[in-house]
Amino acid sequence: MSKVWIITKRELASFFDSLIAYVMIVLFLGLSGAFTWLFGSDVFFINQANMQVFFSIAFWSLFFFIPAITMRMIAEENKAGTIELLITKAVTDSQIVWGKFLACLLLVLIALACTFPYYITISQLGNIDDGAVIGGYLGLILLSASYISIGLFASSITQNQIVAFLAAIFIGVFFHFVFGVVSSSVRGFFGELFNYLSMSTHFESMSRGVVDSRDLIYFFSIIAIGVLLSQVALSKRNWQS
Repeated sequence: MSKVWIITKRELASFFDSLIAYVMIVLFLGLSGAFTWLFGSDVFFINQANMQVFFSIAFWSLFFFIPAITMRMIAEENKAGTIELLITKAVTDSQIVWGKFLACLLLVLIALACTFPYYITISQLGNIDDGAVIGGYLGLILLSASYISIGLFASSITQNQIVAFLAAIFIGVFFHFVFGVVSSSVRGFFGELFNYLSMSTHFESMSRGVVDSRDLIYFFSIIAIGVLLSQVALSKRNWQS
């Protein structure tokens, strides 16, 4: 665990050293803040003291931001050859992947923590459902963790950051959008299957304050599969080299 934490701290520090963290946080806060308070169906437009507007915007913005922060995590090290240096330090593929996973997740948690003033402000406008707020933030964390695992897998199968970004978007769009659209036009077993595979189905449930075991199993399954596939791709590349 200490080796995982060392990798996590190294990667998190590299985010802030290269300004990636600052750019990501500023863009995320700017985009989510603008649509929460100023444009579209903002808080004042719907005239309700809840954070559903913010959660719906964050649901889409994180979908694009996360591949941008994961695309370099393994692809860059594969291209530079520094991944071999990590392996010579008696660090396993699992520790490398989990360390990078936690670094990305901590960056997202910092960005989400910066939105806490939204909750404080909206709570002053009326009676806010704290359960829905907790469920919404939990949903965003699990959503982010799921896309981080997908992004790491995409980064582990290429040496090109742009290819890793596009691959993560391509895989993620099925969970984010396609499965939900297909489920609305298909009935029976397959309709239910595609509906279950849709990320929005589980996130929307949690953002309403309903935390179901099926939602947790869904998110943790995607995280586990993404991390496992990243480890397999990394170990295969190391074995071939």
